[in-house]
This record gives sequence, structure tokens and C-alpha cells, in this order.
Amino acid sequence: MSLSPFSSSLSSPFAHSKHSIRALMLKVQLAALPALLVHIYLFGFGIVMQWLLALATLFVVEYTLLKLRKRPVLPFITDMSALITITGLVFCIPPGAPWWIIVSGTAFALIFGKHIYGGLGYNPFNPAMLGYAFLLISFPVQMTQWTLPAEVANHYITFSDAFYLIFTGVIPNVSVDIITSATPLGKLQTELSQGISAIESLAHTMPVAHDGYSSFHVIHLLFDLNSWEWLNIAFLIGGLWLLFTRSIRWQYPVGFLSSLGLMAFIFHSIDPSTYPPVDFILLSGGTMLAAFFIITDPVTSSTTPIGRFIFAFGIGVLVYTIRTWGIFPDGIAFAILLMNITVPLIDQYTQPRVYGHK
Repeated sequence: MSLSPFSSSLSSPFAHSKHSIRALMLKVQLAALPALLVHIYLFGFGIVMQWLLALATLFVVEYTLLKLRKRPVLPFITDMSALITITGLVFCIPPGAPWWIIVSGTAFALIFGKHIYGGLGYNPFNPAMLGYAFLLISFPVQMTQWTLPAEVANHYITFSDAFYLIFTGVIPNVSVDIITSATPLGKLQTELSQGISAIESLAHTMPVAHDGYSSFHVIHLLFDLNSWEWLNIAFLIGGLWLLFTRSIRWQYPVGFLSSLGLMAFIFHSIDPSTYPPVDFILLSGGTMLAAFFIITDPVTSSTTPIGRFIFAFGIGVLVYTIRTWGIFPDGIAFAILLMNITVPLIDQYTQPRVYGHK
């Protein structure tokens, strides 16, 4: 078997685990189920349509590339590794984005994030985040308009609505303008640039009541959480289960969340009117998705215990930096890709000493 030019005696392709790839990928899929259900409840069935489109693209791309590489199709296409890639990507894109967004993003992620380096185990960059970064740079307008929660838009997107929206850009008898908006992170960034303080901006991110209250809406009000915060909590629940079953290493979420929270605490303490509080930073955007489902990829991260913590810690610092002073509201994709580049260096300097070596 030929080695990738990016591999070395210290790099990720040589990491071993007692878990089979398929069993591990299945656990990750199950852990993401709570977030998927919450996402459907809050934002409608757009994510289901996007996932089906990504799945169809996956089969076409995987079959074609495996044939071109003269690899057996069935063993590689059923290891579920590509399924994790599209699941991570689907959660990152707007559920009402045009169909070609998820198709092009999935194809780019699998071709340039996986197969071009020799397949699973040889890719230096996280495929899902590579596809996401490609979409952010190439289609910034389509990637920044998110479907509003049903309780805010006063319209729940059904499966047929999602079909019309994704394939035609319209929903019969519904104005698209009233069901889409920027995410809380994007809204905060825009309003800060307009001179509105973080305190004033965050005061308007809470759910707005319409005709009546659902049971879930009452919970929103009782716990003072918005829809994005509930989605992050759902990812947190799934992530804690992955930790409990030892499917992921604790250094990833602890390193990432501690550095992100520490940065938020320091700057919020210095200037609360400019920098949002810790809870907003930790429960906004794709924070928990990244902490437990994205940066935990063993192929593209460090292979040593200390190295994993440094890798995750660095991502947290970069995410806060990009969110606060960059042009992209979230910044998770770019932070992960930048730290992917540092993995060989981190591994080189964090290798444990061989027993007996002086």
C-alpha cells in the first residue's frame, strides 16, 4: 500500500483503535440523533432534504472515485466514514440553501478532502470542514441566510416546503424573506459594526411569541434559551454519550471548550459592551458540534494525549479570534483547517519518551 506524501512515522494514518471504523462511525451517527431531532423541530425538514441530497452525492462520488482508484467499492463505501463527513457538513449549511450548495460541498469534501490524498487515513485536512470552507468562500450570500426557527417565523417548514425552497427558491404562498435571517453570531457581528453594543444585541435574540405557546416554547422562556442554544445542548448531550462510551478522547472537547470559554471570559470581563458573555459563545453557532463531532476526527488531529489537548486548545483560540475580529461569524472551519496543518509539528514535540531513554 502506497503512503500519502503527507504521512510520516508520527502521523495519523498509523493511529490504532480497538473500535472498528464502522462501529465507531455508527456511534457518532447515533450521538448526533438528538441534535437532528431538535433541528427538525426548530427549523423544519430542510435538513432532511439536504441530508438526502448529500447522501445521493456521496454514493455517486464514492463509486466513481473508488472505481478510478481501482479500489473495491463495497468495503469502502460501507465503512460509514463518508457518512460522517456529510453529516457534519449538513449541520453546518443553511437548511434552506439551494440544492447545488450541498451537492457541490459534498463533492468537494470527498474529492479534495479524502480521495485526492489516497482515501481514509491519509487525508491531512478534515473533509467536512474543507467542504464547508469551500462553500463559505465561494457562496457567501447563500451560506449566511439561515432559516428562522418556526416560532420566530411563525411558519413551520414541512417536507414539501423544504423541497420547493431548496429546488426552486420559493415556497408557495409564503414569502421567503420572512423565514430567513442571519444567525445570532452573524447578527451580533453586524450590529457591533453598526455601533450597537453586545448587551443590546443579545437582548433581542430571545424567542418571540406568536399565536399561542407550544410546550417547547414554554421551556424556551423558562430557561431563557434561544433555538441555537438548544441545538448546542442537544449536541452536548450526544457528545457526553460519546465520552461515556469512550468513543472519543476527552482532550478534544475539554481543550477546545476551555480555551474558547477562557477567551470569552477574559474579553467579556474587560469590555462587556463589545464582547459577549461565555454562555453565548459556548452555545452559539457550531460550538458543540465542533467540540464533540468535528475536531475529534482521529485521522486529521494529533495522535498523542498532550498533542490532542494542544490541538483542541488552539482551535478554541482561533475560533474566538475569527468570531471576534474576522469577517466570518463562526470561523470553526478555518480554525480546524489551520490547526490540521500544525498536527505533524505537534506530534513531533509531544511524543512520549521511550522507556529507558535518557
